[in-house]
Amino acid sequence: MAGFDVAELSALEILDSRGRPTVAVTVRLGDGTTARAGVPSGASTGSREAVERRDGDPARYGGKGVLGAVGAVNTDLAGLLRGQSWPGLAEADQAMIDLDGTPNKSRLGANALVGVSMALARALAASAGVPLWHWLTPDGVTASLPVPHFNVLNGGVHAPNELDFQEFMVAPLGAPSIAEAVRAGAEVYAALRRELTDRKLSTGLGDEGGFAPEISDPEEVLRLLVGAINAAGYQPGPGGVSIALDLAASEFRQADGTYLVSGVSLSSGDLIDRLAAITAAFPVSSIEDGLGEDDDDGWIALTARLGGTVELVGDDNFCTNPAIITSAIERGIANSALIKLNQIGTVTETLEAMAVCRRAGYRQFVSHRSGETEDPFIADLSVGTGCGRLKSGAPARGERITKYNRLMEIAAGAPSLRYGMS
Repeated sequence: MAGFDVAELSALEILDSRGRPTVAVTVRLGDGTTARAGVPSGASTGSREAVERRDGDPARYGGKGVLGAVGAVNTDLAGLLRGQSWPGLAEADQAMIDLDGTPNKSRLGANALVGVSMALARALAASAGVPLWHWLTPDGVTASLPVPHFNVLNGGVHAPNELDFQEFMVAPLGAPSIAEAVRAGAEVYAALRRELTDRKLSTGLGDEGGFAPEISDPEEVLRLLVGAINAAGYQPGPGGVSIALDLAASEFRQADGTYLVSGVSLSSGDLIDRLAAITAAFPVSSIEDGLGEDDDDGWIALTARLGGTVELVGDDNFCTNPAIITSAIERGIANSALIKLNQIGTVTETLEAMAVCRRAGYRQFVSHRSGETEDPFIADLSVGTGCGRLKSGAPARGERITKYNRLMEIAAGAPSLRYGMS
């Protein structure tokens, strides 16, 4: 890869999909190539995530402003990157990490660093005259179109209801193409809306575009989803449309180590038993954050119990961190890792986390955040790394749809790309 230099780098404060401030970064390379990136923000976060920089001024956005992070881009990071030649993105990312100087990127802010890293990646791809997904493809990896996982019903911290499990997704595993997969997701979503309306349940939306009805029982939601899949004309299960869950169990783990679900206190073993019963009764192919981030013994037991038949995805306990994922692999925790750019803070570290997973035979699941922008970067990331999995919320709302539309655009421009899970 040829080196590059940065002519201009700037940032501004914009709004994410929840109406909260986030960072947008624009970079211009020395050859005139310009690119922009929007930074996502999460609501359900792991304790070891890279830290967003927020202003803390209660007079602006309730303390959620990001003028400090914007300033870090416009001063510290611009001063670092301009005026010299960089061999590649990895070197620029490492220089930003070194300048920040903290283990969690809290001084300059992970939202500042990741915005610059994303914008640089996009600019370098454009400068090379290749699509972003192609530029992101690691050596030895075959790019492919992922199965979209549509979050059609929201709970947890993403919705104002009593449902403790956070995400209920539909995954068109049996679709022959990305276009047909998007169609299936949209049709199941529409069928679910009709079912909720018929039952006089709310069709208001949660943070990620899924419906947020007043339901507290996860199994009732699963029955609704199976009904919606059938009503839309699809077969529930791996040959048609499967169901995926994100419990975000850390959010309902109690101080005494138990889990409070629908008002019932469960031990780790009880929750594992319940998840085993769910996977036996419903076409559930994937479970994310099935236990709390600090419940390592429970995770080991869950993986031993269900890891041979269900994809068990670590998110809050992994934080897209290569070192943490390496330790978890050694201990037999989960068999898949959720991948979020802003969770670790640079594109280079994100790609390294995915490489760690590939070497160990762990799957990778690229993900959006609950606070999103119109930036479709993660669609290209999921294609270029050939991971086979992407979740970006419901087939509704512009900040979600843009990722799925980007997948179809990529497919149209590269018809030889395979669709499906690896």
